Amino acid sequence: MFRISNSVSIPEQEIELKFIRAQGAGGQNVNKVASAVHLRFDIQASSLPEKLKARLLRQKDRRLNKDGVLVIKAQQYRSQEKNRADALQRLHAILWQATQVAKKRRPTRPGKAAKRRRLEGKKQRGQLKSSRKKVHY
Repeated sequence: MFRISNSVSIPEQEIELKFIRAQGAGGQNVNKVASAVHLRFDIQASSLPEKLKARLLRQKDRRLNKDGVLVIKAQQYRSQEKNRADALQRLHAILWQATQVAKKRRPTRPGKAAKRRRLEGKKQRGQLKSSRKKVHY
């Protein structure tokens, strides 16, 4: 089980890992070793709660394709195991962020003291600027 939070976890069978050759420099192993990882996670076919699925599908993320599949490519490290751990950690971060519900904002107004302080600051600033003017006799 891949644990996201105390109440949400997904079976590891729902996460598809495919190892491919990494781009860029890699020395002698670059054409022999498949060290990069393509992680695919089908949100709609997953066992996640419906609210969480909807929240994930609403996100504007370039890693999410139109079929509702989240694709993460990890190729930062030369080691296949490190790239695998990196991809899983990024998936965990995306899913965990979707579990966090933002508090609804309650509009507030500044209090009387705050208004008074703001106006006093403006007056002081105006006096300072007016003291810089030439004195006319």
